[in-house]
Amino acid sequence: MKYRINHQIRAPQVRLIDADGTHVGVVSLSEALAAAHAHDLDLVEVAPAADPPVVRVMDYGKFLYQQAKRERESRKAQKQVEIKEIRLRPKTAEHHRAFKIRNARRWLEEGMKVKVRIHFRGREITYPEIAHEQLMEIAEELSDVAVIEQKPNLEGRTMLMILAPMKKSGAKR
Repeated sequence: MKYRINHQIRAPQVRLIDADGTHVGVVSLSEALAAAHAHDLDLVEVAPAADPPVVRVMDYGKFLYQQAKRERESRKAQKQVEIKEIRLRPKTAEHHRAFKIRNARRWLEEGMKVKVRIHFRGREITYPEIAHEQLMEIAEELSDVAVIEQKPNLEGRTMLMILAPMKKSGAKR
């Protein structure tokens, strides 16, 4: 948000809040500017929509720094959800599939989502039920750590399903 400061403020009358946060009252703009100048601080319009606009005596540079710092902290607090992907084919060997499922289990335990993708080549696409069956078997194998977020569906030459980690309960098993 862009704030008007000092001589950028255009209202003839303003509601003044002092540097220590006390409400001074409705004063003329020149009086408010004089009060800010007396404290060696800036006059910042914090509520331009109010009638009369609310202005505050503060150090504008410090105010901007604190706002940016708050924004960084809130961004840091947000958790970024990562989606890992395992790719298979309808004819993937059992050992190879077990290896991929082990990786998926580890990722799910770490709290990541897993996208399981089965890609069809050539005439394999004529048997999508095989891929659907395989995806459901994988979901069953991982049912102790994951829930199906998106059921298996066919998109072009790919059938995919998304697994999400199970919500952790307070009690240990």
